[in-house]
Amino acid sequence: MPSPLSSCPPPRPVEGPCEPPAPDGLACSLTVPAAPYSGQIARGAVRSVLHAYRLDALAPAAVQVAGELIAATWDLEPGRSLYLSVRYRDDALRLSVYDGHAPHAHPRLAAHCEARRRAGLRVMAAVVRDCGGVWGFGESREPGGGTRTWASLPRDGAVGYLPAR
Repeated sequence: MPSPLSSCPPPRPVEGPCEPPAPDGLACSLTVPAAPYSGQIARGAVRSVLHAYRLDALAPAAVQVAGELIAATWDLEPGRSLYLSVRYRDDALRLSVYDGHAPHAHPRLAAHCEARRRAGLRVMAAVVRDCGGVWGFGESREPGGGTRTWASLPRDGAVGYLPAR
């Protein structure tokens, strides 16, 4: 007789129609290698997640921002991993990338690194500005340390980013 502690519970039957998840429940994360092709993976994942949550109208802005976030961070710590987080709360989409590049203690190195990061995020900054959002970066609170770079896109601004022609 199998032990009740080691057996898996039987699957629950699905009752009624299977509805898509509510947009406010969107919380998705993905880890990709710090490599040039990871931007493509991130863009595809963000597009798919937004479609699953019926937020397709946000895709043009969000896909651009996700690709830019990954592209700007992969070469700071090549060979490591990048962690992408996508969340939708309070009518805004928040995309964050965590990389392993720790802040520099020396002020000149820190200023140089910050300038390099900002330069790599110029396109993303323009998209976020056009959507009426905000972005930034700073020390990551994740256990591995590093840097967290994020962008917040308000729904109304992101929907109007690239209107249908």
